[in-house]
Amino acid sequence: MRLTTKGRFAVTAMLDLAMREGGGPVTLAGISERQSISLSYLEQLFGKLRRAELVDSVRGPGGGYTLAKQICDISVADIIVAVDEPVDATQCGGRENCRGSQRCMTHDLWTNLNVTIFDYLSKVSLASLVEEQHTKEQQTKESSVVQDKRDSCSSSRAAASSAL
Repeated sequence: MRLTTKGRFAVTAMLDLAMREGGGPVTLAGISERQSISLSYLEQLFGKLRRAELVDSVRGPGGGYTLAKQICDISVADIIVAVDEPVDATQCGGRENCRGSQRCMTHDLWTNLNVTIFDYLSKVSLASLVEEQHTKEQQTKESSVVQDKRDSCSSSRAAASSAL
């Protein structure tokens, strides 16, 4: 089972949008630059996201995209379904014809895995991903501050040693 680029890019782009929309509509060009996703690919994805009513487009100068729902009301599963991304671990795509016209012996195992994955992704909200990302960014900033203090302490010690 794998989640293809389409699903991963859609979730990444929606997370980027959710983290920045407080400053107004977010441009696809900005998302493209920050996330290294082709602008034309984002245009295709956002067309699907708009049709699924997950995002709204704002035309004109200062335009871009905003979320159409509260971030707590958008799940990762919603995003993946919106871009027509199948989450399917079965070899047959759920058609039950794994072995010609018959189901394979492990069909139910993979079908149950699909259900479990979809249930999990349905419980992960865009809000929780934003919160997680903010926490990571805060930890990175704190780590940088600690490193800067260490660097300045090392510089101060080196200067004091050379003065002696």
